[in-house]
Amino acid sequence: MGVHGFAQSADALYADRESLPSARRAAAIWTDDAQRDPSSFEPAWKLARVCYWLGTHAPEQERRGHLERGVASAQRAARLQPARPEGHFWAAATMGALAEGYGLRAGLKYRKPIREALETSLGIDPSFMAGSPDRALGRYYHKVPGLFGGSMTRAEQHLRASLRYDAQSPLTHYFLAELLIDLRRPADARAELQLVLDAPLEGEWAPEGRNYKQLAATRLATLR
Repeated sequence: MGVHGFAQSADALYADRESLPSARRAAAIWTDDAQRDPSSFEPAWKLARVCYWLGTHAPEQERRGHLERGVASAQRAARLQPARPEGHFWAAATMGALAEGYGLRAGLKYRKPIREALETSLGIDPSFMAGSPDRALGRYYHKVPGLFGGSMTRAEQHLRASLRYDAQSPLTHYFLAELLIDLRRPADARAELQLVLDAPLEGEWAPEGRNYKQLAATRLATLR
């Protein structure tokens, strides 16, 4: 099979990422492609993207390794094509998962690089992946302590800005609900969680949408 055929099969495997064997196979193909041609942008950023999925869905003992590999691959993509948003965004996403999952030291290590990468991707294309740079910046400003640059006000501004590109995004409405819970606005949070449950599941982000619908149902059942 030629290189183009491999790329097609990797994309199809990634579309089936809810099956971890499919996600792992996609990662293996993009790893091979990147090693074969280190100057190729596509396998670099796509490897980072599937590493993010594996780093947040694989068995716990595997996750950090996947995320660290994703950071390296995304940063390589950003160096190869600095005017494209993919490398910057997936570098921020994989670093963000490390920061959220591996304690204060990881959070402090990645805090500034995450913000810079997200601001870069936002500056290149705010509509990238249906407003994902604003969504991720909203999450960033929510989760970073105020002492280190976090801001509930900026978090809400960025999350609502993201909704301009996808008004029904389950991810954005879920992140907004979590923010509103922390802002002690439970009625508004309940409305956002209901929007997550009501949102259609379609397109390439349906797997993530299913995840957040499950989280929203659990959160709504316990929210007082």
